[in-house]
Amino acid sequence: MKKFLVAVACVCAAFMCPSVSTAAPAGDGAGVTLDDVVGGSYYGQRIAGVRPLADGESYARISPDGKKIVRHSFRTGRETGVIFDATATRGDVKVNGVEGYIMSPDESRILIQTKTRYIYRRSFTAEYFIYDVKNNRLTPLSEGGPQQAPVFSPDGNVIAFAREGDLYLCKLLFGGAETRVTKDGERGKVLNGIPDWVYEEEFSTNCSFCFSADSKMLAWIRYDESQVPLFSFDMYKGAYPTLTQNDVYPGAFTYKYPVAGERNSTVSVMTFDIKNRATRTIEVPMDSDGYIPRIRFTDNPDQLAIVALNRHQSRMDLYMANPRSTVCKLVLREENDRYLRETAYESLRFYGDHFAMLSERDGYQHLYWYTTGGRLERQVTKGKYEVTAFHGYDPATGRFYYTSCEESPLRRAVYVKEKNGKVRKLSTEQGTNEATFSTSFKYFMNVYSSATQPYVTTLRSNDGKVLTTLLDNADLKAKADATLGQKEFFSFTTGQGVTLNGYMIKPRNFDPSKKYPVLMYQYSGPGSQEVKDSWGMGFYGAGVFESYLNTRGYICVCVDGRGTGFRGADFEKCTYLRLGEKESNDQVEAALYLGTLPYIDKDNIAIWGWSFGGFNTLMAMGEGRPVFRCGIAVAAPSNWKYYDTVYTERYMRTPQENADGYKVNPMERAGRFHGDLLLMHGTADDNVHLRNAMEMSEALVQANKQFEMQIYTNRNHSIYGGNTRRHLLTRLCNFLDAKMK
Repeated sequence: MKKFLVAVACVCAAFMCPSVSTAAPAGDGAGVTLDDVVGGSYYGQRIAGVRPLADGESYARISPDGKKIVRHSFRTGRETGVIFDATATRGDVKVNGVEGYIMSPDESRILIQTKTRYIYRRSFTAEYFIYDVKNNRLTPLSEGGPQQAPVFSPDGNVIAFAREGDLYLCKLLFGGAETRVTKDGERGKVLNGIPDWVYEEEFSTNCSFCFSADSKMLAWIRYDESQVPLFSFDMYKGAYPTLTQNDVYPGAFTYKYPVAGERNSTVSVMTFDIKNRATRTIEVPMDSDGYIPRIRFTDNPDQLAIVALNRHQSRMDLYMANPRSTVCKLVLREENDRYLRETAYESLRFYGDHFAMLSERDGYQHLYWYTTGGRLERQVTKGKYEVTAFHGYDPATGRFYYTSCEESPLRRAVYVKEKNGKVRKLSTEQGTNEATFSTSFKYFMNVYSSATQPYVTTLRSNDGKVLTTLLDNADLKAKADATLGQKEFFSFTTGQGVTLNGYMIKPRNFDPSKKYPVLMYQYSGPGSQEVKDSWGMGFYGAGVFESYLNTRGYICVCVDGRGTGFRGADFEKCTYLRLGEKESNDQVEAALYLGTLPYIDKDNIAIWGWSFGGFNTLMAMGEGRPVFRCGIAVAAPSNWKYYDTVYTERYMRTPQENADGYKVNPMERAGRFHGDLLLMHGTADDNVHLRNAMEMSEALVQANKQFEMQIYTNRNHSIYGGNTRRHLLTRLCNFLDAKMK
């Protein structure tokens, strides 16, 4: 279960920290409106779609009007050329603009993405066109229908893509001749190279095929989902969009969704010899119910790296397979007594006869350097902090570039580890820094923000020197200083002796002699973080929704409890096998702590959350201690046995193995509920199904607990479209006003 996105993704963590005020100047200001919230007027400008180019001096991006792909200097930021212009191509084939693009390795050809149609969170179909940079012409990638996830071969002469469960090759040296690689693809039965729903959602991928380094072989994961149980929900006529086909009778959406303890897709790894058209099955020595979240060719065309997990996701095996002989060699086994984070396989990067990976084997996530034969050469980073992103290794200098929270789990800084072991910090600002390096590692684009500073985008040399500022959001900074609430970080110790971090957003005209009602927001899922020194703080980023609630008289608070990330493995994984128990306890403890503050009305504290945050809202309201006046749970799981295999079993194992752990759920706590409750859910949520809200409502009815419910027609897990999001936030605010006394 990934945290859905409303503004800026939230991915950090928390440790002990002193109370730090980042308050804006006192004063009433113009105030924040609901239009500001839903309209995104506090998001801040960012440079989207940056792709470092092969020359090591430039990057490409889509122009603001979506018509061009423009080249910029990494040193000056200035535009140095137009790579593609939709209005100036030669020939009869035209496109209106660029929705995305993929460059060939030598950048002589570009795939132009148009007519994008999303399937799930990451997967989509599109109509792609091949643009030849030299002759300025476009040709369709395929005439056979929309394509998925096209990939260039390393020599740039072949493009592989998926369509309706099968893989195809487009051979550019043969006039774009199309070859069908597989013929057994069928929705609900077999998917070649494109992950099924649960792999896409929980292993964060939408493509499962790749070329060998010599461009002679194609490898892919084959998903046989024929035995995976079906799930179906009604689709109504609705609006935005209007489904006219459902005007008389509702339609239905049916797909394969494995709930905890049920059958997953059977996976295998296949290879295809492009010249002789031989298809082979790799002999992967994995558990029959295991997973293959990643495959990737190394720089050696005879080495296909295959990552295999056991079903508990507590063991990761890295195999090197020969794509022709099909023989696998185990080169690395990573194990944990609870579970492995996704970063263990997401971070794998291959460099000649070496690879880098992130591991938390010493209790904190750090960078490790291996030979492709599986020999550990060194642990690159060490300490009681976590590496949060690996940017790459420069073979020319032996340097490793990465981001970590070494200074504070609330913050991020960019670092380089020299060949001699010396570590240098490359970012200077205190807050959150995000880096994109040039292919030569001579430069990087740094995006900095803090709780009170909107995004500042600079270009820097690899010693950290600022070369130029591209965006500083100065106007937004002035506007925010004049309108947003007062932001403060704090920490406190619970009755169990655990120190937790939080932030508080107070009204601009805050009066310490008054007592304020409080709304607590949290997500609380494993490895997540909401409390961070970043412009992305708060439900909508910038604390803008919380500042709007300030204008209605509320103080807003967020606390990251046990189970959240970047404070080390033990802090995150202490919730293993009993999700919601410690997390809800910590939110109750946070409410009790807030009630001791002289300006907090302890009898008027509310809690809310979305997705896992909705689950934990329900858990906290049923914890037993009556600290919450009311709560709002949006798109909330109500029992983990209704959720998918990969996510649920990573933290809970199966219901058959952990029956007692699965009993720790909101439905079981219905009889202990205290406070007024509003349940909100979309009928077309393919992630956390509506059944969660319906079963929760029945549990509350049978426990004789009154509650309110708001259903959104045809809306998915993010509940948006047309006026939907405005309606949801208005409903939330009106409920608060009615219940808080």
